[in-house]
Amino acid sequence: MTNEIRLAFAHPSERSEAMADGVPLDRISLRDHIVEVEIGAFQAERGTTQRVCFNVVVEVRPISAPVDDDVDRILSYDRVTEAIAFELAAERLNLLETLAARVADRILLEPQAMQVFVRIEKLDRGPGALGVEIVRSRTAHLTPVEEIEEEAAPHPRVVYVSNAAIAATHLTGWIDQLEAQGAPLIFCVGMPDIDVTQTGHVMTQRRVDLLAIEQNAWCLAARDERCVVVATRTELDWAMKNGQICVWAPSKIVLDAVEGPGDVAQTEGLALSQWFATEMDALQLCVIGETAPEAGDVPVRAVALEQRAL
Repeated sequence: MTNEIRLAFAHPSERSEAMADGVPLDRISLRDHIVEVEIGAFQAERGTTQRVCFNVVVEVRPISAPVDDDVDRILSYDRVTEAIAFELAAERLNLLETLAARVADRILLEPQAMQVFVRIEKLDRGPGALGVEIVRSRTAHLTPVEEIEEEAAPHPRVVYVSNAAIAATHLTGWIDQLEAQGAPLIFCVGMPDIDVTQTGHVMTQRRVDLLAIEQNAWCLAARDERCVVVATRTELDWAMKNGQICVWAPSKIVLDAVEGPGDVAQTEGLALSQWFATEMDALQLCVIGETAPEAGDVPVRAVALEQRAL
């Protein structure tokens, strides 16, 4: 077990050597190749670059004929760095896992490559390096893994904030009081008080309306620096577990939902918020500055604009 733990944190070249069986293979390696790239699923990772470190080991078929000091007879290191550069340039990615798999698959297109170890780490997301390591080979094999019980997600308090409440002078006071109650906070908003473009097409209008709601979410976040706009369930779960106050940008979750909120709720902010509160298994839906709907699966509480103490 001790050796397994050591190998888990060792360079991929050591892991490659430890896993070797049968006919020994030659290895080439790329160590500590650092690239500045925009990557990540969290909203804070969009529109900015971060340092990503690549460590790659490729096991190659031994060359039977003399190399004769000819670079064309070997798998060049350039082919490894080119595989990385190609996949980074192809599209913006959310996950290191996706990038690692694509880099490995591209390297395995080389006729000499038999197996590849790829480790990718983000260097700027915390006090340490956060990363993923994968192994891919020409001979596909599946390694069974033990199922683990996921940590239960916390139950948030979902707060719908009307446009009048967003503009209220005591918005910060409400946030202070809600934060003091202890439960994770997720704020929701409705359509902004502006003329939203009309497309005349149901599906495209659905997206335009959701984007308009997201514009309003950014307006709320601008009122208090503690608020961070988030779009994905993964990001919401992370934020709740780490004490971050969220403002929900609904497009992704609504459009990805198997059982969505329905056509009306997609553009009616309060109904959408009630659907979202149910999806998040919220403790409560708190409605500030608007008449509260009838309670459904989640208890509902109304707060009037003039009600400064919650």
